[in-house]
Amino acid sequence: MIKINCIFWMLFLFAVKPLSAQQTFISSGRITFEKKTAQVTLLESLIDGSDNVFMEEMKKAYPRIVTDNYTLEFNPTGSLFRLEKEVPENKYMLMGTQPDMKNYTAHHFDDSTTTMRLGVFENNYLVKDSLQKYEWKITGEVREIAGFICKKALTKIGDSVVVVAFYTDEILVKGGPNNFNGLPGMILGIAVPRLHMTLFATRLESANQMSTVNFPLENKPKFVTRRKVQADIDKGVNDWGKFAGLLRWNSIL
Repeated sequence: MIKINCIFWMLFLFAVKPLSAQQTFISSGRITFEKKTAQVTLLESLIDGSDNVFMEEMKKAYPRIVTDNYTLEFNPTGSLFRLEKEVPENKYMLMGTQPDMKNYTAHHFDDSTTTMRLGVFENNYLVKDSLQKYEWKITGEVREIAGFICKKALTKIGDSVVVVAFYTDEILVKGGPNNFNGLPGMILGIAVPRLHMTLFATRLESANQMSTVNFPLENKPKFVTRRKVQADIDKGVNDWGKFAGLLRWNSIL
């Protein structure tokens, strides 16, 4: 009986060893994200009246969906999210949806701060503040994104806009695109139904050793807080109706 038990445990260990060897955890690298905005549907949600003549002309002149690619460099100490390149062929219907090569979002995990370059109206802001905090609710749903099994989580921005996120704990850094962070792994997918926008990872280039995040070097930066940016936006769009909400939400994503 003792000999049989020993043989059983030896077979069990050989069986599970290959499975554990396949588990790989990533701590640094570069992720490419694809952002899609259904801009015609978004505009329709902001303008009352389905027979609006202006809307019909816009539909003829602009693509229904615009697509842009972003990159996220990351390691255990920080991350940098920015536009990969501008697409001259893209035509954007709405203010606040056109990306800018100068804009970026940098997370500094060692002191839990973020720095951002953000263009709003004719103003360019350099923002330095604490990392944005979200109240996440993790669900039991999973899906595959860029070859990783990801878990679903939900939160809200501005108390009313639902954000759906998908994260993987195979990437140890608790970051994500834009300002999103705070889940038990890297966020590889974002969907904001109210803004008709999705942002999903398409490719990961991992580094065997800790890669360097190339943070932009600002010349004599004059930083403002996130609250200052929000106050300026509120002042500028006070009578813009539904369009005001779009600009506010896009500025805090």
